[in-house]
Amino acid sequence: MTSSSDDKRNDGHRTGDTGSSGENEPIESYLKDFDDAEKKVAGEIDPGARALVVAIAVVVLLGSLTLPHSGVANGWEVLVYGDDAQAETIALPSRLFVWFEVVFGVVVSMLALVTRRWALAWVALAGTAVSIVFGMLAIWSRQTPAPGVEAAGPGIGLIIGWLTVIVLTFHWLKVVWSRTALQLAAEEERRAAAAEAERRGDWNVG
Repeated sequence: MTSSSDDKRNDGHRTGDTGSSGENEPIESYLKDFDDAEKKVAGEIDPGARALVVAIAVVVLLGSLTLPHSGVANGWEVLVYGDDAQAETIALPSRLFVWFEVVFGVVVSMLALVTRRWALAWVALAGTAVSIVFGMLAIWSRQTPAPGVEAAGPGIGLIIGWLTVIVLTFHWLKVVWSRTALQLAAEEERRAAAAEAERRGDWNVG
């Protein structure tokens, strides 16, 4: 008789444990789904329609390099500091601006679009933002040459390139900010799910 009663009690405990485990399985699956979603959101961007704007801006940047940067020197001449750039006494701000717009406005921006990596989008944003400053200094340096130095003013290529990096910076800022907002929302959902799982665990213990 005693053995039979013990077996029934043990069966009851096993049944209760199975029920508790069964109740926890959906919560664990729920948390795993949120973990996967959070990791995906944390590493990727979704530029949406802005991808087309960025792609067009990159093409415009490449086109601006073929136009006069100042005098007879175009953007490519400034980039390699060729004979025309030296003849036009191209200053350091112009050279830095062209390098930054090529590296961050063209190369990094295209890599960010192709790979959709959030880190690359951040790099593109930071680089194009710095390019705005260098572009402004480049225009200023062409308008205020040193005394005794004859220098042509800013060319159409320099102005178009500067305006284009402003557009790129704005759109990369919107893309990065949107992704950050999604990540914050995912983290909030995860905390809510964890709190729900903990509360269910307390009920099961009770």
